[in-house]
Amino acid sequence: MDFYSRRSIRKYEKKEVEEDKIGEILRTALVSPTGKNKKPYELIVVKDRKILTELSNCKSKGGLFLKDAPLGIAVVGLKDVSDTWIEDCSIVSTFIQLKAHDLGLGSCWVQMKGRMDKDDNPSENLLKKILGTPENSEVLCVIALGYPEEDRPSHEESDMNFSKAKLNTYKNNYFQK
Repeated sequence: MDFYSRRSIRKYEKKEVEEDKIGEILRTALVSPTGKNKKPYELIVVKDRKILTELSNCKSKGGLFLKDAPLGIAVVGLKDVSDTWIEDCSIVSTFIQLKAHDLGLGSCWVQMKGRMDKDDNPSENLLKKILGTPENSEVLCVIALGYPEEDRPSHEESDMNFSKAKLNTYKNNYFQK
């Protein structure tokens, strides 16, 4: 898989994602690594246009494109299953996005945890009502998915900040550029 070509996609064709592709994405997500293999997450596949529109309004900005996505996957963390639920849900979210890219789909992470709606209330309040999630849970994000309508160029070396990679200690850059 060409990781350099994976980009966040916010514009999608008006074309449904095939069930076999959704299944492959979910299967990949279900084998993502988690702390002590506790799998402290649930995945909610959302195809319903009304629900996608409601989800797009759960935060004050940055998620409106979700209403036009053919599909969203809400990544729900089960807080009482593991204290690493945020990290584990982040990993499963990344697996979802990488598998989607591998299948020719575009995706974009819509952050929900810690966000506020347009009335400055926690996004989580609306999310619980819309998705019917249990009390012990929190929605980390919703991944928008679909066939890309926009064409974004692959990342190049000029996009990479090589000073972020260190060798042995924080003071030593791995790349000597």
